[in-house]
Amino acid sequence: MTAVLPSAPPQRFNFAAHLLNRNAAHAQQLALIDDNGTLTYGALDDQVRRCATALRALDLRREERVLLLMHDSREWVVAFLGCLYAGVVPVAVNTLLTADDYGYQLRHARAQAALVSAALAPTLAAALQGESHEVRAVVVAHGEATAALPAGVACHTFEAWIGAHPPAAQAADTHADEPAFWLYSSGSTGRPKGTVHTHANPYWTAELYGRGVLGLTPQDTVFSAAKLFFAYGLGNALSFPLSVGATVVLMAERPTPPAVFARLTGTTLTLAGRRPTVFYGAPTGYAGMLAHPALPARTEVALRLCSSAGEALPRDIGERWSAHFGVEIIDGIGSTEMLHIYCSNRPGDVVYGTSGTPVPGYELHIRGDDGQPLPANPDGSIDIGDLYVRGPSAALLYWNDRERSQQTFQGTWTRTGDKYTRTADGRYVYAGRNDDMLKVSGIYVSPFEVEATLVRHPAVVEAAVIGITDADGLTKTKAFIVLRPGAHASAEEIQAHCKQHLAPYKYPRAIEFVDELPKTATGKIQRFRLREREAAQAQAA
Repeated sequence: MTAVLPSAPPQRFNFAAHLLNRNAAHAQQLALIDDNGTLTYGALDDQVRRCATALRALDLRREERVLLLMHDSREWVVAFLGCLYAGVVPVAVNTLLTADDYGYQLRHARAQAALVSAALAPTLAAALQGESHEVRAVVVAHGEATAALPAGVACHTFEAWIGAHPPAAQAADTHADEPAFWLYSSGSTGRPKGTVHTHANPYWTAELYGRGVLGLTPQDTVFSAAKLFFAYGLGNALSFPLSVGATVVLMAERPTPPAVFARLTGTTLTLAGRRPTVFYGAPTGYAGMLAHPALPARTEVALRLCSSAGEALPRDIGERWSAHFGVEIIDGIGSTEMLHIYCSNRPGDVVYGTSGTPVPGYELHIRGDDGQPLPANPDGSIDIGDLYVRGPSAALLYWNDRERSQQTFQGTWTRTGDKYTRTADGRYVYAGRNDDMLKVSGIYVSPFEVEATLVRHPAVVEAAVIGITDADGLTKTKAFIVLRPGAHASAEEIQAHCKQHLAPYKYPRAIEFVDELPKTATGKIQRFRLREREAAQAQAA
């Protein structure tokens, strides 16, 4: 049966106004809970409109950019939506970067102002040194700025700043296809790119995935370990729940297992026993929680559903999580370029080890090296190829990067950079990033397949696989292994485990035990860092 898709938003469309209008009838409903307090939908409406007026008072014009460098909080949501309401473009950035990184982003985006958490203000101040930025004002949330800003840059305190301005009467008259916000790609394969999204894009992801797949309702309380600056987290903790009037739990600190457990069990002061019904995480986080001695019992949580993205979820992790908590993890594949998940498992129809089937509203192709769709085999399956997606939430472009924009955004299709296969029953199975794929003995080897086998060993908590060149110039697999605390295993034992579950040519010929793997802030393993290290060691030898 063909799914009934939602109507397109009108041509004149402001996403922030859309969210406020949807929730106008239940002003007393709790919208946001963070580490310091709560905000109802009525108070959110008021603060977003005040923020819009305050931004206009800074003489910010339509489509000018504002750097948004805040820890997850009520202020983050108010700032983001306030920018959209005013027609200003927030550039949401990773909170774990260096001053040099922020200096590049300020220059690249030509940001005219910055909204920053007090704890991050010293790093921002360092990024503002020099003459190359265009920032005229900095607004500091969660405290006062403790580092001196350059001369000519005004400084405001967020709470007083928005409190001093009346609520804006009208949202900016934006077009649905107008630039609304930027996200920088996560950097799993190199330098991040400024990805430009429209006002309509979060509408589509909320309708097609938040409602269509997750089935969120006003009765849900949602919590995302993935942060708001990440495309996955932005949908999880802003677009999706605020589109249906649900309640959002926000956490400023890093998503360590103890920090996540405290929110899932409702034991923080501001939660006061309120427990999330929907949790969003990434495979690395799920693995870490399952390995932690303080993992809560099933009776301590109130979960009805969990979601995973960022990297493909290994089957073993999904099965162990479901066995422990009695709830499914809905694994899917998405990207910064498409804003959220476009291929997913469904509640009640989860096959761990797969990314499920296309989300209604999106089309997928698996293509060969010539760019043409690969033919289906007699049983309906499709061999490994490049995954392309077509759907309404695709970004417009990468800012000031025509070459990479044309490589990715090809007409109505977006090249994802992922390798996939399709099973006979139509489910998509992740094989790896294009840059990570290996050819061993002339045959493609998916590093993810080998990694998923490695983590099934009881001593292994994480693994990353890359290709190395042997003395004969041939490509072989090497695995970097993180063992569980207190666990022991030899390389030979782990290789024997792989030989039991994989074709002989796929087992890792070399194994190195490490304390941790290089990752992006969103939890993706940076295999290119491991390749760079191997190349440097080979050159030194």
